[in-house]
Amino acid sequence: MSTDILILLGSDSDREQFDDSAKYADYFGITWSLEIISAHRNPEKLVERIKQAEDAGTEVLIACAGMAAHLAGACAANSVLPVIGVPGAGSTLGGLDALLSTVQMPAGVPVATVAIGKAGARNAVILAAQILSLKRPEIRERPALSRKRGRACESARHYPDIQ
Repeated sequence: MSTDILILLGSDSDREQFDDSAKYADYFGITWSLEIISAHRNPEKLVERIKQAEDAGTEVLIACAGMAAHLAGACAANSVLPVIGVPGAGSTLGGLDALLSTVQMPAGVPVATVAIGKAGARNAVILAAQILSLKRPEIRERPALSRKRGRACESARHYPDIQ
């Protein structure tokens, strides 16, 4: 099944961070799917799933994992699709370890990294929409018309159609 974005989680415990992200994807009119695949426990399955997504026309990968957080890096190492990394918040360090693992990628293997946790999950979907809007003007209209300019975007209140 083809979707605009594929959201990959390292474990089921990362799911809660994406609880309200679907409404952002729906707001922008982008399709998405969410799957749990561990880069550590099942790297072959991850590579296979990325290849399937590319072949099906998926355009952006979002990867969320906590602690060692190598999921986004593993995605970027095995795909030319844009990868957005969401550092998971579930660790004794509050996600700082995941942030550093996600953002500190070697040259040539980029991962766009957003905030830790739920805010990062929301921003990842919004960033994916912005990437998709480069080819799809109907998406570009949504943030341009709805985001309040000149202020930091802290919550859904900047996207009035999202409740």
